[in-house]
Amino acid sequence: MRMSARARLALLLVGCALGACSPSVESAAADAPDATAQNTASGSPKGEDTAPVAEPDNCLLVVWQDQDTRDESFDLAHDSADGGAISCATGTSASQFASALSAIRKAARANDKAAILREVGLPLLYIDAEGDRRELTRPDDIDGTFAEVFDEDVLALLREVDLDALTVVPDQGAFVELGSVWLVVDRNGGRPRIVTVNRQALDEAARAMRAQAEAGRGTEAPAKSSE
Repeated sequence: MRMSARARLALLLVGCALGACSPSVESAAADAPDATAQNTASGSPKGEDTAPVAEPDNCLLVVWQDQDTRDESFDLAHDSADGGAISCATGTSASQFASALSAIRKAARANDKAAILREVGLPLLYIDAEGDRRELTRPDDIDGTFAEVFDEDVLALLREVDLDALTVVPDQGAFVELGSVWLVVDRNGGRPRIVTVNRQALDEAARAMRAQAEAGRGTEAPAKSSE
């Protein structure tokens, strides 16, 4: 059962208040740019003419310039995500995310450790169920903690993750399940990789989903009696 965009973002804010979000989520909330206070590209002082909001098609043109191969029709059709345009928020295209997520699903379903590690970026921030944070900076660090970081619950999420599950945050990246997993690119137009695994947020998302399901059952209209 997938939450609506509004419910997902509302629960994300609750999770942040409880400390369940990664630093990327918290900084995104604090540092989100105010479109009315942006300078123009020509460098005019703040308070004068403001820069127009970036159009998705324009963002895609910039992204495509840095890609040797691209799927323009797919990118145009799938650029919209919760939070905004994928290309404008993340600096890469929907087809790059689709390719990465497909590889992640396949690797998780096969329990292929090596394939999963290929989709991980360094450093990897791991937040455990208690909220304790560890930054894993070397491949050996991730290899040695793989069973803890990518436990069965995280793998279950990765086995089903897809493009429709993404929420994007401008200049921060993209996440799924209230920030349980974050993906970012290391260059414009590049392939996104997993950079945060937040076990605490995953637990919070599971509780929120259960609460939503129970609330939904509690508000069902009673069946009409036959006359």
